[in-house]
Amino acid sequence: MNNTISFALLHLAFCFTLVSFTPISALELHGTGANMVETTCQKTPFYNLCVSALKSDPRSSGADVAGLAEIGTDKLKAKATATLRQITALLKVAKDPKLKMALRDCADYYNAIVKYDIPVAVEAVTKGDPKFGVEGATDAANEADACGRGFKNQPKFPIYASNKVVHDLSAVVASIVHYYEDDEMF
Repeated sequence: MNNTISFALLHLAFCFTLVSFTPISALELHGTGANMVETTCQKTPFYNLCVSALKSDPRSSGADVAGLAEIGTDKLKAKATATLRQITALLKVAKDPKLKMALRDCADYYNAIVKYDIPVAVEAVTKGDPKFGVEGATDAANEADACGRGFKNQPKFPIYASNKVVHDLSAVVASIVHYYEDDEMF
């Protein structure tokens, strides 16, 4: 019986030594699945939006950082495309010339977001070039800001909520990519 206890203690000591000296990858340090989403989102300016956007996609449960950035860009593309459709529909029925002008400007900004900024961010993320991913997402946030400025003195303009989500989601994507660019996770 003493030999069995001695063997068990020796085996336990060996396992502890093996675990103690096993290198830990950066992904293990940051976690996986839901923990990875929460840890990643803590590094963004809009934690709740980040968590809800990423967790709403089933791919996030097993995604690494690049996967979370890809999910974020997918969500951003979908929301920007929907907002562009909303702007186009409002343009068809708008009567006020000032509103029409602001909506036309927003349509131009959102065309840039959908056709240029997001594709740059998506390509950068999928090719592992985070610098351009940050730039594409930041440009999208800036375009959304410019759209909002076109509605001076109208704090709740017709696309306020959609425009805010596009701006904030762009900032989230830029933060995710930038944070892990610094950690060389790509």
